[in-house]
Parts: sequence; structure tokens; C-alpha cells
Amino acid sequence: MSYLPYVVEDCQGVIQIFSDGSIHRQENIDLSRFQVIDDGSVVWKDHCYDKHLNLKLRLYKPKSATKKLPIVYFLHGGGFCNASFTWPNCHNLCLRIASALSVILVVPDHRLAPEHRLPAAFDDSLTALKWLQEMVISHKSDQLVNRMMGIGDIFDYFDFDNFFIIGDSSGGTIAHHLAVQQGPGSPVLTPIKIRGYVMLAPFFGGQERMKSEVEGTDEWLTVETMDILWKMSLPIGKSRDHPFANPFGPMSPSLELLELDPILIIVSKDETMKDRVKFYAEKLQEYGKVVRYSEFDGEHGFYRNDPYSDVSNSLLNLIKEFMVQYSS
Repeated sequence: MSYLPYVVEDCQGVIQIFSDGSIHRQENIDLSRFQVIDDGSVVWKDHCYDKHLNLKLRLYKPKSATKKLPIVYFLHGGGFCNASFTWPNCHNLCLRIASALSVILVVPDHRLAPEHRLPAAFDDSLTALKWLQEMVISHKSDQLVNRMMGIGDIFDYFDFDNFFIIGDSSGGTIAHHLAVQQGPGSPVLTPIKIRGYVMLAPFFGGQERMKSEVEGTDEWLTVETMDILWKMSLPIGKSRDHPFANPFGPMSPSLELLELDPILIIVSKDETMKDRVKFYAEKLQEYGKVVRYSEFDGEHGFYRNDPYSDVSNSLLNLIKEFMVQYSS
């Protein structure tokens, strides 16, 4: 007797894993509630940074730029399983960051789980950084960037000595792993010099529940959804205490003796991950790292869903202060 495959994991109907190992991904996700807000003050263009895997990134530049600008390397969220820089809410946030902070923005996509489980997203994010490094070192920007941007040599506006990484949700998790991997100033990435990291509600996990995970009121990112995302993105059979998910898990490298660049950590007061993010910040501060922690009103991703709100403006001002403080 033959049996039809049945669903063994389901993430909000968007991604389903079946008993035979096959995966169904809903391609037509309704994002109509997010309308692109583009006032024309920022120009942008996509480019392929990994032709073998067909992975792309998007470059944003303020039209008014007349001098070198700091660079922000923005890592989008999605629980490692969803999202892209092409999604309208992510694009709106990136337009807003480039304009409000007056920066060049580099926004890579990465392979998605469960088709490509971790560390695929970590590897891809580093590959995009190395692509950027190679573009500068090899002096290929004249031919490549002129074609892709149509605005002249964008690398004339890159201040590689003032490079910051911002990670949103699971992008914040990637930012954590990059910070640990690269060390202070990122010498392996020269001439890129990372000055600091901004982690927007970094997506961490752990087997032991924290209070906000049990009592959280965030209706979108519930602890149940977080559990499913970890099941789909971690190596098969691994728990939420895996080093990819839990910076303080039993098998995670000790952060106490590591040197890290300055870190700004943001979390929403009402979100499920609040206590875990706060614990992360407090442990780093306890270890003597340069860490600033701040809570904002709202639910997970408030800055992405409405980047022009008053609370989003306050967040952007805080990020700007952080960048000014730690710029060269």
C-alpha cells in the first residue's frame, strides 16, 4: 500500500515540509498592505554578487551625495526562511535608512531555509562582503558599477573606513555571527573597516523559555512561529541551543574573551523575543563589551512596517548618533 506524503512542518501556510522530505513554498505572498514610498531622493540598482548561486544585492545611494558617505551593510530579516530585499516593506525601510542617515546602503539576499539550512545564510552574507571587498581591490568599479547603477562611479562615494552593519531580526543573528567571526575592525576585509553593529531585535533561540516567550503579546511573531522557523532553518535534528541560534548555548564559543566592535541593540517592548535580546545585551555588557541597549514601543519589526512613524524616526536618530560616535 502506498501513502501520500503528509505535512510534518507548517509555517503559517507559507512553507510546508512533507513526510517524504519535499518542500512547498507559497510564492505569491500577499504584501499589498505595504505600498512603496519612494520620493525619488535615493537611487538604487540590483547586482549579482554570486553568479553560481544567482544571489543578488541592492545598492542604494542618496541622489544629493557630493562626497564620500558611510556605508551600511543591511541584513534583512525573515527567520532565515522568508523575505527578500525586493519585498516592499524591506525596500521602504532601506530607502528610508539611505535618506535619513545619508549613507550608501548595501543589501544582500541570501539562500533561504529549509531548502538551504544554516549556515547557508551566514556564508552568503560573508560572500557578499567579500564581493564588495574584491570590487574595490580589483578596481573593477568603473566598468561594472557604471552599468549597474547608471549614475557614475558609485564607489567614489564609498567611505570604506566608516562601515557599519545593521541586521534586522534574523539579519541581527547574522550580524552577531559576523561580529564574532571578523573581530574588531574586520582586518580580513581591508579596505573595509567595520566600526560597529546595529542589531534590530536579533532572532536568538534557546531550549529554556524566557518570560516574554511565555507571556509575549506580539500577535505576529509568536513563540510557536519562532520554534517552527528554528526547526526549518537549523541543521536537521539540532535544537535551539545550537550555536547558530543560542549565543550562550552549551556548545557555543565563549564570548567573554572575544574582542568585539561596538554594538547597538534594539528591541520592542512588546515582542516575544524581548527578554532573550535583553539577556544577550546584559551578558555582553557584563563581559565588558561596548554595548548600548534600548527598548522601543511597538511589536516586532515596527520600523520595517512603518519606517516613517514617530517611533521609527526616534530609532533612526539613535542609529545616527551611534554611527557618528564610532565613525573614524
